[in-house]
Amino acid sequence: MKDFKEILFILLRFLGIWLVLFLLYQLFLNQYKGDIDAITRLISDQSAFLLNKTGFETTTKDFPYYETIQFYINGKVATRMVEGCNAVSVMILFLAFIFAFYKGIKTIWFAFAGLVILYVLNLFRIYVLNVVVIEYNSLTKPAHDYFFPAIIYGGVVLLWLVWVNQFVLKTDQKHIVSGQ
Repeated sequence: MKDFKEILFILLRFLGIWLVLFLLYQLFLNQYKGDIDAITRLISDQSAFLLNKTGFETTTKDFPYYETIQFYINGKVATRMVEGCNAVSVMILFLAFIFAFYKGIKTIWFAFAGLVILYVLNLFRIYVLNVVVIEYNSLTKPAHDYFFPAIIYGGVVLLWLVWVNQFVLKTDQKHIVSGQ
């Protein structure tokens, strides 16, 4: 019964943290109704910067009514970016899981490092998707629908596995061995 209570407590903590972060993010997004939110804009600007630095002449154009940013690469329409492309909702899931298994200050450090990794992974994802659209257009649909979601969600799962195996279980094993 004790194990069930612990699992229930972790599940409730996960749901509570996720709900609070989700609601805070929704409050943030509500400030941008009919416009492009600041995080999506930042990601699109940084993606365009990377594309420009690697030889893909890239400009972007805002379509606030549709809350989207259009990428133009080498004079051609490439992709459009919406709020969901900024990976914040994925980062919220990541944080909720990590903090559900709270292990002191290392939780904060791991959460911060994980967010940086996910942010960079998402920039890479958007960069490569734009390159695929321009250079290998026939692969656009499978790349967008399968490969690129697998990158970001796979990154989250790998980080969760590292967290559980390297921090949660090892800490719990130390307490069992020391009798605490």
